Amino acid sequence: MSIFVTQPSIASLEEYVEEIKPIFESKQLTNMGPVYKKLQQQLIDYLQVPELSIFVNGHLALEMGLQAFDFPGGSEVITTPYTFVSTTHAIVRKNLVPVFCDIDPMNYTIDASKIEELITDKTVAIMPVHVYGNLCDVDVIQEIANRHGLKVLYDGAHAFGMKYKGIGVGNFGDMCMYSFHATKVFNTVEGGAIAFKDKRYQLRLHELKNFGIHGEDRVTGIGGNAKLDEFRAAMGICNLRHIDENIAKRKLVAEKYNKLLGEVDGIRIMKLREDISPNYAYYPIYIDPRVFGKSRDDVYDSLMRNDIHARRYFFPATNDLECYTGKFEIQKTPIAHDVSMNILCLPMYADLGLDEVERICNLILQK
Repeated sequence: MSIFVTQPSIASLEEYVEEIKPIFESKQLTNMGPVYKKLQQQLIDYLQVPELSIFVNGHLALEMGLQAFDFPGGSEVITTPYTFVSTTHAIVRKNLVPVFCDIDPMNYTIDASKIEELITDKTVAIMPVHVYGNLCDVDVIQEIANRHGLKVLYDGAHAFGMKYKGIGVGNFGDMCMYSFHATKVFNTVEGGAIAFKDKRYQLRLHELKNFGIHGEDRVTGIGGNAKLDEFRAAMGICNLRHIDENIAKRKLVAEKYNKLLGEVDGIRIMKLREDISPNYAYYPIYIDPRVFGKSRDDVYDSLMRNDIHARRYFFPATNDLECYTGKFEIQKTPIAHDVSMNILCLPMYADLGLDEVERICNLILQK
């Protein structure tokens, strides 16, 4: 049987059917109906954030979060190249300029010590990424932002449910985006959200995802359509009931990998930042071919031959993608490039059997 890099965690069909029955009775399918509002409040409580706006997907949440700041076109946003391409696309699609900062070689998040040297008179924001369920150095990033008057919008697609020093990750920065895509720790099939503290963004985000409509008869701005429908909200309500159980299962998978691969020469396990509660979103390993004797791609191919679908994630680094060649001044980020060439995300999901983890590791370690 095929083993994929991830597998959605979803509630039972019976549980979902019970949750959607009221939708058939109310006939309200979208437009922030009662199921949406129920999920919104449950997420606010679970994530321990003051405000939350839910979107049809994480990418549009990220775009509209940027748009809510009303930055002038051509402004610069400092970000990481070690991320899914959505992060950079969101910046560029809002007529802003990405400025790439290198990453920490051990935890793969943006290297906060290198941010300040990239700030210019055009810089308006920092968009760091919480990578693989590891958190950025939120304290240093906020200190830099405060000193230079910059906004901070976190791409927290991988950080659902995580805390730093007991504080929900959505409380850091001006905004934090969550992705509820099917492959994430928590999903609504497709979906996303923006957490924020300043209530002034509440109406702005609402209007942006609903065509700029204000009330019944006024259109006060130029918005789009990024509303989450009631059926996907219902799936979110069902899945949220099981989230702690699923994270606990993911932890067992991670611990098994750590036991089998943690002391292997040439394989480096991601170092989690201190004082965080991890969600075990992904399990990346860095393979040093000079020490291990096989390259990342050798291991990838070996697993594929055995119907195990690991992923070279993120490869290439965003600033190496052809779609950005020649369009911006692309900053050199040698660590991000090196990591992208040697990283492999192994299968990680709640229902992955520990015997399957052992088989995966045995294949990796075969000489």
